[in-house]
Amino acid sequence: MEAGSREEQLKALPQAPGVYLFKDDSGTVLYVGKSANLHQRVRSYFQSPQSLTPKQARMLARASDFEVFVTDSEQEALILECSLIKRHRPRYNVRLKDDKSYPYLKIDVQNEWPRLYVTRRLEQDGARYFGPYASAASVRKTLALMKQLFPLRQCRREIKGAGGRACLEHDIHRCAAPCIGAVSAEEYRDIVKGAISFLEGRPQAVIRGLERQMRQASAHLDFERAAALRDQVAAVRMVTERQKISSSRMGDQDVVALAQNRDQAYVEVFFIRGGRLMERDHFILHGTQDEGPGTIMAGFVNQFYHQAAYVPPRILLQHLPDDLAVIKGWLQGRRGSVVSVEVPQRGEKRRLVEMVAHNAQQGLSQHMARWLDDPKATAAALEGLKEALHLPQVPHVIECYDISDIAGSAAAGSMVVFQDGAPRPARYRRFRIKTVPGSDDYAMMREVLTRRFARAGDGDEKGLWGHMPDLVLIDGGRGHLNAAMATLRELGVESIPVAAIAKGQEELFRPQVGHPIVLPRSSPALYLVQRVRDESHRFALGYHHRLRRTQALGSALDDVPGIGPRRKRALLKRFGSVAAIREADIAELASVAGMSRGLAQRVKERL
Repeated sequence: MEAGSREEQLKALPQAPGVYLFKDDSGTVLYVGKSANLHQRVRSYFQSPQSLTPKQARMLARASDFEVFVTDSEQEALILECSLIKRHRPRYNVRLKDDKSYPYLKIDVQNEWPRLYVTRRLEQDGARYFGPYASAASVRKTLALMKQLFPLRQCRREIKGAGGRACLEHDIHRCAAPCIGAVSAEEYRDIVKGAISFLEGRPQAVIRGLERQMRQASAHLDFERAAALRDQVAAVRMVTERQKISSSRMGDQDVVALAQNRDQAYVEVFFIRGGRLMERDHFILHGTQDEGPGTIMAGFVNQFYHQAAYVPPRILLQHLPDDLAVIKGWLQGRRGSVVSVEVPQRGEKRRLVEMVAHNAQQGLSQHMARWLDDPKATAAALEGLKEALHLPQVPHVIECYDISDIAGSAAAGSMVVFQDGAPRPARYRRFRIKTVPGSDDYAMMREVLTRRFARAGDGDEKGLWGHMPDLVLIDGGRGHLNAAMATLRELGVESIPVAAIAKGQEELFRPQVGHPIVLPRSSPALYLVQRVRDESHRFALGYHHRLRRTQALGSALDDVPGIGPRRKRALLKRFGSVAAIREADIAELASVAGMSRGLAQRVKERL
């Protein structure tokens, strides 16, 4: 877009709420945004380049035109923004993966004999919808449970009320078989009501209704039906107890937390109804690169509840979403009553959010591990790494090194080994830094590499040191790379390719390459490098923490005259900690091997 033409367009922008779209030369929508003031918001993209995020700068570099839609309110702008994101799937928006295909459970209550089945279309047809579910597997699991508890029909068979033969579902007690008159219309309606109450998260109402029917059946001497109802009550109770997560005071609420990894975010949602965890699901968001947690959370809440069949009265979030007031007003309009959107800071609600956040982090780790376990993905990652770093061969064996210390205290180094994209823990090694006083990362890295590669020719019993890697990866920047290269040259193994990866911008550095190597955020090679680097960091940090705990435990006893390493080990082995030694009486301390009553008295006085 020419500067003059663009300036005229910017001047013509209305001072009103609405939605704006940036497009490229081919008319493809790159980004959809909303604003309370289109004039101010859109102009802000073209004022100071320094104020733009890296993601916005990349988007503007490709944009050649923009378009705006004026709305009557910010809430209308939010609804329109959700619809346009769903329609165009813009590359630079936070977007819910495959949101057009999420499944729902549907009970077509507008029919005389309602069915329970799975659908992927949410229609205004008078039916009851429950969901969306993140995957076909999760909705099938819920459907299987519902079939056990509430024998609703799922077939399209014509209901004549008598005669014929029921299907296998009736024989295994998964269908009440209204098609052959095995259940009356009133009894079937009770089953439908129970299923809806259960899916709405009101199991106690279901149990009360079933118990009432059971008593009525007994009063009419229909003991077979009473026994069937008794079994159904027991089944619902068992599921309800298994689902219980907190007190009933928590009522109906959704709890949402996320874990972010480069261009993806893994969102975990717990659906709590009546104080019980009725369902949990996860969702993948794309386009989250360079976005803050508030923007990502807002993007998820907008897109998820735009298509959700039910909005609870309370939603607990891990992060405060952008445009909270607008989102709350829109959610209340969808629900038809007040919706509380909270980011709890303490108490039971905070602990619940933290639990969901932990599940999100674990889910993200498993999601990435499953992706890298795919042989095709791993092969592509290794080949991509070879090309990006200009390696002489595919790096089948990668060794990664990291240093962990706090002001030189309990400094530790780690070596992790990946073979064909998979970790090989048996070949991991830890290094306690011995020769470097104070905090000097470069010197510590030189010590670790010297201790590893000086033994390269050793024929140790397992042959671990003799294995030469195809790539040495250093956690750090250009300085760490230079220190590593100098060390390998001194040891005569400079032919091994070396690279360093710097945190933050995730830049890779190679010798003889003057500029950082930046892999695409969605690159399989970058995923692999980050996984290797993160594993090295985890391994080094764990050893560092262990060393610090050991130092903390030993320091208090080290000051006691007469307590040397042997007696210190004996005391710690017997009592487990300095705090426990402090609480023990003199007789207990004196009973430890190597201790006397006098030494025990001295320990008590010093501690």
